[in-house]
Amino acid sequence: MTKWLVLLFWIAALVVFGSLSSKLIDVQNNEASSWLPGSAESTEVADELADTVDPNNIPTLVVYYRDSGLTAADRGEIDAQAAEIATLDGVVEGTVLTPEQAAQAGFPAESADGQVAVTSLTFNFGADGWNAIPDAATEVRDIAQIDGVTVHLAGYGGQAADAATVFEGVDTTLILGALTVVVIILLFTYRSPILWVLPIFSVVVAYSVAGGVVYLLAKYADLTVNGQSQAILGILVIGAGTDYALLLVARYREELRRHDDRHEAMAFALHRAAPAIFASASTVAAGMLCLLIADLNSTAGLGPVNAVGIGVTFLVMVTLLPALLVIFGRWIFWPKRPAHGSREPNTTGLWSKVGSAIAPHPRRIWLVTTGVLLVACLGILKIDAGGMSTEDTYTKEFDAIVGQKVLIEHGMVDNSNTIQVVADTDQIAEVQQAVSGVDGAGDPTDPQPISQSRSYFEATVDADVSSQAAYDIVDRSRMAADGVDGADALVGGGSAFYLDTKEAATRDNWAIIPTVLVVVLLILIGLLRALAAPLILVGTVILSFGAAMGLSALLFDYVVPLVTDHWPEGVQVDPGFPLFAFVFLVALGIDYNIFLMTRVREETATHGTRQGSLIALSSTGGVITSAGFVLAATFLVLASIPFVFLVELGVAVALGVLLDTIIVRSVLVTAINLDLGGKIWWPSALDRKPPVTPLADGATATADKPATPVSAQEW
Repeated sequence: MTKWLVLLFWIAALVVFGSLSSKLIDVQNNEASSWLPGSAESTEVADELADTVDPNNIPTLVVYYRDSGLTAADRGEIDAQAAEIATLDGVVEGTVLTPEQAAQAGFPAESADGQVAVTSLTFNFGADGWNAIPDAATEVRDIAQIDGVTVHLAGYGGQAADAATVFEGVDTTLILGALTVVVIILLFTYRSPILWVLPIFSVVVAYSVAGGVVYLLAKYADLTVNGQSQAILGILVIGAGTDYALLLVARYREELRRHDDRHEAMAFALHRAAPAIFASASTVAAGMLCLLIADLNSTAGLGPVNAVGIGVTFLVMVTLLPALLVIFGRWIFWPKRPAHGSREPNTTGLWSKVGSAIAPHPRRIWLVTTGVLLVACLGILKIDAGGMSTEDTYTKEFDAIVGQKVLIEHGMVDNSNTIQVVADTDQIAEVQQAVSGVDGAGDPTDPQPISQSRSYFEATVDADVSSQAAYDIVDRSRMAADGVDGADALVGGGSAFYLDTKEAATRDNWAIIPTVLVVVLLILIGLLRALAAPLILVGTVILSFGAAMGLSALLFDYVVPLVTDHWPEGVQVDPGFPLFAFVFLVALGIDYNIFLMTRVREETATHGTRQGSLIALSSTGGVITSAGFVLAATFLVLASIPFVFLVELGVAVALGVLLDTIIVRSVLVTAINLDLGGKIWWPSALDRKPPVTPLADGATATADKPATPVSAQEW
């Protein structure tokens, strides 16, 4: 009866929360300003200007280019089109400037060679700008057409339209892609044409319910959700959920061979597997929640979003999936149904042979493996986490990027990118004079009052908005403004937002990475009731992370550029990339060690640490390897998005997960276990006082009849 109640409960949850999950995109906040903490200088400027400069304004440029030079007829058509663009919904009245009008306002909008002209305008759709800008961009492009003239939409409006296009429907694309990959892997893993349906259905329920919960938190609890965090939520739920399903199904199949009643078999399977799944989910959720201490709102928001996803996934996988498995019975494993009393095939499989190969010389193997992984870590030296320019943000050259290049090639400035300087009105003229001498900053505009005591002015930035050159201009401007004593000057604007984001991300790296390590270590200590083993496991995961980052750097430098349309030179990564990669690799990579070591501890009680390690490897090797391939494949789906950050994150996490499952867990950790034996449980007395004597093959220990031990030679 219970199994049917569980099924009805989750169907009801799917109906209620599934409908809310479909609205998650409506509460996304992808504005750059929402990512920064209130203490950032650029945020303070935006707050001061909130009543004067609408934060929802989207400055946009229409770039016209004719190789042979624009004609008088072209200029007349550009003026006529500007008048038509001014009538579009969302265009702020009085902001449309033809090239001639812009020049009169002090912003030259035609190149010296006469080949390029720019019409500028400002969109404002309120808080719905991210969703509305793609359609508005299409309307502008439909109007701005001249025979023989190439037209590009640039500035913030063009960039926002391109970015919105990149993430439009990304959640659906990723989910379908990830589910397809998982189904294929499960078909090979289970060798059953029907068993995969139950884990996949459970994962879909978990994702839908998690999305609904996140929607409620975003709408009513001020949780920051953006396209990036929603994309990662889907991948994480599918990957982790399938991992948990693989572990549970594998243990249930073992117990079906030992118990005739499937309900009894599931009870034993849950008793054995649920603690490991709970420890795994707790580790991932705790690692995600460590992101709450981040300065960046976007990073801090990612933590609870994914923690909710993992929490819901855990509940689904230890309630709904067991209920479904029991309801359908043994036939769901067709054509290889696990009969009661049959032999478990894992005891003589591939991983049993791997363990036998490691056993004779475990110390030599773990030392060599560690050395190889340390060499792989050297690739980290190639990584440049200084950030990427707009041009290097995507794996394709979108229209806004091409338009930006046209402006640069013809000696023009993107006048939508400015620094905004706020200071006390009494000294605004001195600040203006100081900033006017900054190399790379344009002529300041006339100061405008924003309150009784404060005023502001702007100056164009002669560099790509997110480039190091722009950051240097912002730094020089801040130094110049700060040099005016008592002016209380602040410098903000687009490039300042990106610079402050970069600096906040760097601070987050130093604060969160050690915190995650401590949290993971404490969870492992509580789970394994030891200190030595948790320290060793954390060390192996750090080593795996370093090797994954090093090898990823080589892939980014030499391989990925060959299979993408556009890729940044060298190994440029987003400042937040090391943190994201670390959190996912450590939180997820430790999972496989948890699955292995909880089984080792279970077997140690009757077989001793060394034999227990081999039994655990042979028993869990297949399921953990399958889980690793599932998680790696799902994260690799991120590489299908033409966004460099997600491509790099997907590749790095996929590579790291494969290293964890194939090398670190199966070879390195097993070799260390065999070398140290009972010492890994220090300070616990498990397998040390007195040491556990391995049981004879096939023997079973009972309270009144000890099993026959094997000899040292037989071991």
